[in-house]
Formats: sequence, structure tokens, C-alpha cells
Amino acid sequence: MSRALSRLALALALAGCGAPQTAMTVTSGAETSTETSEEASAAPRPEDVPAIEPVRLGLAGAAEPDVVRYLVVRSAYAPRLSPDGAALAYRTSTTGAPQLWMVGADGVPEQRTFGEPITFHAWSPTGAHLVYGSDRGGDEREGFTLMSPDGTRERVLLPATEAFRSFGGFSRDGRRVAYATTPEGSPRYDVHVLDLETGEDRRVLEGRLGLYVAAWRPDGRALVLGETRGEDANDLHLLDLETRALTTLFGPGEEPSQYHSIAWLPDSSGFYLVTDRGRDFAGVAFASGGELRFVHTPERDVEGLALSPDGDVLVWTENDGGFSRLCAQPLRAGGELALPELPPGVYSVGFAERAPVVAIAIRSPRIPGDVWRWDLRDGSVRRLTRSTLAGLDPERLVEPTAISFPASDGETIHGLLYLPPGTLHPPVVIDLHGGPTAQARPTFAATQQYLLARGVAVLDLNFRGSTGYGKRYARLDNGRRRADAVRDVEDARRWLARDGRVDATRAAVMGGSYGGYLVFAALTTFPESFRGGASFVGVSNWVTALEGASPELRASDRLEYGDIDDPADRAFFESISPITHVERLARPLLVSHGANDPRDPVSESDRFVVAARARGVEVDYVRFPDEGHGVRHLANRVHLYRRVAAFLERVLAPE
Repeated sequence: MSRALSRLALALALAGCGAPQTAMTVTSGAETSTETSEEASAAPRPEDVPAIEPVRLGLAGAAEPDVVRYLVVRSAYAPRLSPDGAALAYRTSTTGAPQLWMVGADGVPEQRTFGEPITFHAWSPTGAHLVYGSDRGGDEREGFTLMSPDGTRERVLLPATEAFRSFGGFSRDGRRVAYATTPEGSPRYDVHVLDLETGEDRRVLEGRLGLYVAAWRPDGRALVLGETRGEDANDLHLLDLETRALTTLFGPGEEPSQYHSIAWLPDSSGFYLVTDRGRDFAGVAFASGGELRFVHTPERDVEGLALSPDGDVLVWTENDGGFSRLCAQPLRAGGELALPELPPGVYSVGFAERAPVVAIAIRSPRIPGDVWRWDLRDGSVRRLTRSTLAGLDPERLVEPTAISFPASDGETIHGLLYLPPGTLHPPVVIDLHGGPTAQARPTFAATQQYLLARGVAVLDLNFRGSTGYGKRYARLDNGRRRADAVRDVEDARRWLARDGRVDATRAAVMGGSYGGYLVFAALTTFPESFRGGASFVGVSNWVTALEGASPELRASDRLEYGDIDDPADRAFFESISPITHVERLARPLLVSHGANDPRDPVSESDRFVVAARARGVEVDYVRFPDEGHGVRHLANRVHLYRRVAAFLERVLAPE
């Protein structure tokens, strides 16, 4: 697992507009430079905890739309087809927080859940019910609930507790579910199987860090388990549920590789998967009897795959410069399968459990997130959802240009450059994604599109350590090379200056999660390069962050970052921590964090804000008591992004 703030969450956690509508004032160290050290150390201050006001929306069609209009753009995501392919369950934030919705053959969407934000959902293979997860205020400690498809009956399977859980799917007969969970007081993940009829909850494996259920074998007698190895790799094991024997399929002793998208043949004789074992780019492979052979090896990453219920058709997507390419192959009949005509964007695919019907989720700068249904029986394609753009003109939404440039050490760095139409030499915001094992891709991002409408360019940077450019590139920032990614941020600004399309003397940095760390690091490493920065749920001290990481993160951190218990590594972590160099901070800063964050504790922002204010640096701090690693509630997002936008517009204004 990574310190990733997903693009969806980032779009919900990075946007803002003109003057705030609340009565809250911007706080800054500069305004309170006469305060005592005791006063400066108080965090949060009362004014750092926002008082949320009702959402107010500006008029549609305005030349410069209000930021709220971008924030109320909706997306349909995480599509799951019913087993017969007739109905679609998906999540959307129409009500202000992620809830479960359903659309059937009549095309009428209906809401199914109404409580805490939903974190995952899945159909039973029988179609008799669904299971969904929800946590408490963003703490990522999920409870599981069983629900009838019409939403009229629910039963708590596992209440939310202090345990972290990872859902592992239904058995093929729909009678059992598997999941991994942390026992009380332990960071390890045990594997459980829960019988839905009897309620019997059996621990089938006493686990270890980073263990999760990847798939059931179709015969119900075994589970495929994944075990995290760093941020971009995992081992695979097979757990026999009768003997409890655990057999390693792929893993220790080999170069760390990724194995995901497990798709079994119906007879349990083997499975297809996506892996980069022995390769720089991930391909499609088939595994059986502990042996693995590649069946498709493009010179770009395969993102995910799905197999038809009868095992006859394989569908997958490839990452082609950030956009997805849809591919399909008949396995028995051979030949080619006519592909549907779809709008360009970022795709994900999934088959119905018992019908040759594919759900295709599509996101792009002009499609915030919608779902298409492809029926392989007759080749028909139908759009199932139409998410609202909230009155925004899609023709005014900006699409990016893919760019690459040489870093100061000669490595090629990538990104997506968005330029505001009709604006010459605009200021620029360098947007830094979370992860670091993630990728800036051409999707709708509320903050970016709002800034573009205001004449601000955006460089969505894929610094070294990003995915989408092969295994080598994703590991260029591992261990002692962590600071190289920070230099990429400054090299990006210098490239923008040479390129000449933007005014690189008016540049700011913005990012969430790992990107929030990069904001802190860029402003302390290159204090004169940027006008300011906005950091969301970022790390300021790697020692405390790694010591306090959630169980999911601890399993990957040692390979990605290093061993916090090793004195040499610990000294290195201290040397690259922004808090170590906070005396160099000279530019205004906006910081946001949720008090319930289990990934990067809120203390990471608290301590950096205190230290910056004590040195007279202007800091606007937004500390949400009811959020976690991201901002999920609409009213909170509106409050935050108004302040973010006002902050960026002010620091980027001509001098």
C-alpha cells in the first residue's frame, strides 16, 4: 500500500476559489510574530479548525465559474455488474459523500446507502445480496454490511472496530466471504473466512505484515493471497482451506515484482494475471502449477484485466502515455474481437459474474467518471451513467499535452501540461500526486480545471518514482535516492522557464499525501524558487511518520524507504525530513489535514505548522476534525478549496 491520495480523492482534496465565504480569517506567523514560544507551539489554534457554512453556488455560464461548481461535478466509479449483467452498482458523491447507487435496465439510478461514506462494495455471485464497507470519519477501519439489492434489508457482518480490514471477495457459491484483519494490538494481517449462513468466523491463517486476499479459487477450496513487497510489488501464495497449507507461488528469492488482477479459469486449472516479473513493463501472463508464461508483452504497462465467466474472452487495458487502450482476445476461437468505440480516457474493466457483459469505467478531463456496458453476445455498447458537470461547459474544460524533459542528472521526467486558453505567459502550479507509486493521468480534477479557468497553468508532474513508465522508473526514488524526486520538482520549474509557455517566475507547488511531503520538501530545499505551496495530509518528519504508519503501510515502507530501526537509515530519514530544514522556509504555505488520518497522522502537519509559524512564516492551516486521509464531505471540500484558490491566486498574482 502507498501513501497515495487517489486522483478522485485529490480532486476532492485540492480545489478552491475566490474569497472565503466563512468568517474565518487567514492566520499567519507574520501576523503574530510577537507571540511567545508557548503560544506559537499551540496547535491547532481554535481558528485552524474550520467552522463550516452552507454551500452556495454561483451562476452557471459565468466567464470564471465559482469553484463550488467544479466541486459539485459528480462521477460514477467502482462499477460492479450484477451476476447476470442486468444491473450496475457503483459509488458516487451526489449527496455530498460517497454512497452506493444502482441502475438497472430502466436506466433510472437509485440510491441504496445513506449513512457513513462507503469505502468498497461487491456483489454476491448469486445476486442475492451485496456487501459494502464503511469506516468512522475516515479512519480506514472498516465494518462490513450485507445488503439486499433493493436496499430494504441490511445485516452487519462485522462492525467497525479498531481493527484494519481488507475484503477478499465471495466464494463462487456466495456462501462465504474472505478477509484479512489485524488482531487487537498487532500490525499483522490474519486471514479469515466468514460463513454467511451460520455466522461462523474462522481464522484460517495467522498472518504477517502486508497480507491480503487476492482471489478465491473457483472450487472454493483455496485462496490466492498477496503479500506486499514495497510499494509496487507483492508475492503470491496459495492457501489450501482444508489442510491450511500455504504454498508460495511467486515471491521471495526473486526480484520484487507485481502480480495482480487474478482471473481464474472456471475449472480452477490456472489463472490469468498482470505481472512485470522479469520485465520493465507489466504484461499479461498465465499461471498454472506454479509455472508462469507470458501471453502478451507490450512495451507499455498493462493496467488490469478481466476474464469472461466461461473463460473464453480476455479483456485488458494498457497505459499508453497516460490514456488507456482497450484490448480483447478470444482465447478458444482465436481471431480478433471487434472493439467498441469509446471516448478517450482512463479505463477500468470488469465482467459480470455469470454473463459475457463488461463494465467499462471511463474518466477524462471532460468525463469526470461514467460507466459503459459492453455486451459481447451482440457487440452492443450502452452508456449506463451520466454524471453531471454541474452546469460547466465541457468544451471549456482543458485537456493536457504530454511532456517529457531531462532532469539535472540526465534522467527523463514526464508530466501533463495544461495551458489556459487565451492566456499568454500564465503563472503555473506544479501539481504533485500521492503515492509515490501513482501516476498523474488525464482525468477531471476540480482544482486544476478551476485554476485553468482563472488563467493559471498546471503541470501535473510524474516525478521519478511514478508508475506508468515501467518498473525501473517507479523505483528510481527508493531508499537513499528519495531526494532525487525533490530535485525533479525544481528541474520541472527550470524546464518550464526554458520552454517559455508559462511564467516560471510565478510558480507554486501543490500536492497531497506523498505529494504533500514533496511540497514541504521543495519549499525547504529550494526556498526562493516558488511563490508558495499548498500541502495536504503531507509528511514532515519521516522518522515519526514511519514509526506511526498504519499496518498496511508498514509492510511496504521498508523496501520503499528503508528500515527505521537501522541507525544509518534513521539518520538519513532525519536528513530528508522537511521539519529538519524548516528554518529555510521563506514562502507562504497552506496546509490541510484530517484529524482521523491513519496513514500520515495529523501530527505531521501540526508540528510543521507550529515550526513555520514560530519562524514568522505565513501559514493558513485547515484542520478537519471529521476527516482522514483526504476530504470526503462536500461542505468541507468547499470550505477548503475556497481557501486554497484564494491562497494560490494571491501568491501567484503579479508583483
